[in-house]
Amino acid sequence: MFVIIGYVFMCVCILGAYAAHGGHLGVLWQPSEIVIIFGGGIGAMIAAYGSSLKSIVKALPTVFKGSAYGKTFYMDLFALMFEILSKVRKEGLMSVEGDIENPDASPLFSKYATVAKDHHVIEFICDYLRLMVGGNLNAFEIENLMDVEIEAHHHEAEVPAQFMAKLGDGLPAFGIVAAVMGVVHTMGSLHLPPAELGKLIGAALVGTFMGIWLAYGFVGPLATVLETKVNEGTRIYQTIKVTLLASLNGYAPQVAVEFGRKAMEGHMRPSFLELEEYVKNKKG
Repeated sequence: MFVIIGYVFMCVCILGAYAAHGGHLGVLWQPSEIVIIFGGGIGAMIAAYGSSLKSIVKALPTVFKGSAYGKTFYMDLFALMFEILSKVRKEGLMSVEGDIENPDASPLFSKYATVAKDHHVIEFICDYLRLMVGGNLNAFEIENLMDVEIEAHHHEAEVPAQFMAKLGDGLPAFGIVAAVMGVVHTMGSLHLPPAELGKLIGAALVGTFMGIWLAYGFVGPLATVLETKVNEGTRIYQTIKVTLLASLNGYAPQVAVEFGRKAMEGHMRPSFLELEEYVKNKKG
């Protein structure tokens, strides 16, 4: 929603101020210039990111949606982690083997539908619980492996943001290309009357304007939104990491979950009492 609000506000300010000073909005509509700018930019990005186009196309609609990892998601995640770690502490690591081998059929995981539908998060939890059950790796080795996986996930997830950032960087240059081509066309039309030449020169200059406007007004903000979503996703794995490592180092489930709570961003972090009450209610 904020993306749409920002776009509308920006267009009203820029186009409204232009029109208020006597500018004709119709002059700015130059379809051929837009085709040159966007066609050139997207073509160049396809050449650079062709193997990742599927993930890029899949990620683009998410910029118009809210965060998938809100406060409710975190609360359910902590409640799930508390139940798992409590079961491990009371009955031993082997007691959760059935749950982590088939999380879709596990009553423990299915109880938290918000978290269960994110198969990447569930897979991350189950993989490291499986390593803990095996007992062959110490806390330092598991932490190093977590860091490697989180970094790999982060690099993979940020490809759409990189795509949009590079596209935004390239559009002003393609705007200049469109402008130069317009000037070339104008120079070949010097036999026309001054009024017609003025229209051609104006259309050529629109290319420079459109390239800069599209880059910094539309594409650049989308790259920032996608980057923010990548960081939100990475934060989830960091939260799970510190919670599991705290448990592996011998801390009680309540304390391990508190480690995870501290890893959250401040604007979404529930208070200690709020989280404790929520976990008790879900468990009860």
